[in-house]
Amino acid sequence: MDEQNTDLIQGTLDMLILKSLDLEPMHGFGIARRIEQVSRGVFKVNPGSLLTAFQRLERMGWLDSEWRQTENARKAKYYRLTQAGRMQLGIETASWNRRASAIARLLKAEG
Repeated sequence: MDEQNTDLIQGTLDMLILKSLDLEPMHGFGIARRIEQVSRGVFKVNPGSLLTAFQRLERMGWLDSEWRQTENARKAKYYRLTQAGRMQLGIETASWNRRASAIARLLKAEG
């Protein structure tokens, strides 16, 4: 069997980043690791895509960032969700749930 595609569904990376940061501020590697762990390895995040998403989300005002020391005594950029980001997460989650329900109905439809 071919290796399964582990790419994120287009348009979901922002939502998954926002959700990861809903719990606590994290650095990029931590966010990528959380997405992979929670999805049980189904999704792997490309570091380049992650960096681009962080820049976009900061421009939108949904994330703030600061340089801090990690638990391994290295410097890393930590991201945190803003109030606007928390509101956006709610909007994106509702939209995703509506679309996922519609797809489930279509898959269950019998001819």
